Amino acid sequence: MTQTEYIFRLRPGKVEDADKVGKIIFEAFSAIADKHNFPPDFPSVDIAKGLAFSVLSNPRFYSVVAEDTSGSGGEDKDGVVGSNFLDERSNIVAGVGPLTIDPKYQNKGTGRQLMINVLERAKNKNFPAIRLLQASYHSRSLALYATLGFEVREPISTMQGKPIQDIIRGRSVRTATESDIESCNAICKAVHGHDRNGELQDSIKQGSAKVVLHGDKITGYTCGLTFFNHSVGLSNDDLKALISSATDDDSYGGPGILIPTRNTQLFRWCLNNGLKLVQQLTLMTIGLYNEPAGSYMPSILY
Repeated sequence: MTQTEYIFRLRPGKVEDADKVGKIIFEAFSAIADKHNFPPDFPSVDIAKGLAFSVLSNPRFYSVVAEDTSGSGGEDKDGVVGSNFLDERSNIVAGVGPLTIDPKYQNKGTGRQLMINVLERAKNKNFPAIRLLQASYHSRSLALYATLGFEVREPISTMQGKPIQDIIRGRSVRTATESDIESCNAICKAVHGHDRNGELQDSIKQGSAKVVLHGDKITGYTCGLTFFNHSVGLSNDDLKALISSATDDDSYGGPGILIPTRNTQLFRWCLNNGLKLVQQLTLMTIGLYNEPAGSYMPSILY
């Protein structure tokens, strides 16, 4: 298939696209991971389809898909060949991804156009900041994002293994409730300069959010110990307590939890407690960025 044979158009994503988009997400991530001998981010196509349905059905995610209108894809004529998303649950930061292209259609400029589309969306919505994480081994995506204006900010380690069962003196952890939102938002603002209220509210409704207390004061929270959730604490002990709150029946969801590699103490603590380094990611940003003033764990979006 030559460049001139391939004609595509962009359009808003729909819930009805979930199966096709999910299949492409699975195949695209698996193909690049296999090429570099890393485990795929999505272990099955059904999990990827579930993610696609989740974001396509969430009104606070913007979605765009690319369709082949040339007929060059055979049975995929007029079908979805790629997609991208923008998490708009924050008033300050828009999180990009996942950006994926059907492996048969890669390296033809479609990914760049999908990225330009969401960047224009963020600009039109007046987001002060745009952020994403990319797999460090994927040099083509790193180069693409750099040419589109993203700056490298932080190396991030994906950690996975049997849940740590450490006792952090002076800390206790419980399920978060709606009455905790104000305190959690204040902590996020203290660490990052902005809150992540939309994600926090979603995770509280889903029952995955937890808070850590030092005495009777909330000093940190997690939206869930998974690849797609973030955590914030006033100190490393707060994050250690949250990470240790997983039970033997739990696992760190998806490829694992994300630890800023420059946080040497927390990174070493994870390693010394049996977690393995799965892969390195790169946090990249456009616009507003404050060097974190506390401890944090990003989600795969930012």
